[in-house]
Amino acid sequence: MNAARAGTGCLRLLRHERALWSCLLRRLFRRGPHGVGPGDTAAGYASAQAALNWVMLFLSVLETVVLAVLVPWPLVHAVLLVIGLWGIFFVVAHQSACVVRPHVVGADGSLRIRHGALVDIRVPADRIAAARVDTHYTGGGPLRVHDEPGGPGGPGGSGGPGGPGGPGGSGGPGGGTAVLAVAGQVSVTVELTAPVPFLRPLGRPARARVLRFWADDARALVAALDRSAAAADPRG
Repeated sequence: MNAARAGTGCLRLLRHERALWSCLLRRLFRRGPHGVGPGDTAAGYASAQAALNWVMLFLSVLETVVLAVLVPWPLVHAVLLVIGLWGIFFVVAHQSACVVRPHVVGADGSLRIRHGALVDIRVPADRIAAARVDTHYTGGGPLRVHDEPGGPGGPGGSGGPGGPGGPGGSGGPGGGTAVLAVAGQVSVTVELTAPVPFLRPLGRPARARVLRFWADDARALVAALDRSAAAADPRG
């Protein structure tokens, strides 16, 4: 079981690496955003983390140069150089992935929530119950899944932190809350009529009935969802 899970994680990492290269090339050759079709509305989220990523890029370059000068042993020098160059690539490619893979409100009213090449949550139009601008600081990493209170892993439930459905868990049967923060912030909350399934970065399945995430222009994204809902309402 552990070997199979490790194999799945390694495969996901390789796919992520390939996706990073694809996103970097897409941005360099200005091919436009990925997965945005005619009539769709793209909603960016990369601006909030741009400053932090460029600081990380500067530090990665500085570290690589300093180690290249100070380390005298050829083998160690070569290993550190490869690691340093990969770190530089990762920072640039991850920011590029976040730019070219925006959130998408489909022409059919569906919603696609993404974080670079790491997270891709697809929500059909008929699952969206409500959407609102809801800006606040959450802290933590880019993706966390919390169970509903009283559910498996939630307060009063049977799972603890990191267990099924708990913080760091996979979400209970009823679906919990997925928090997809950028620079520790979210700006949109979407409530669903039923939970949607998705995969974590390393391939673990999760489910969520409430989605909280960051969009640079949260009002425009919510307005696009509201327009789609109004157009689909048979009462006009």
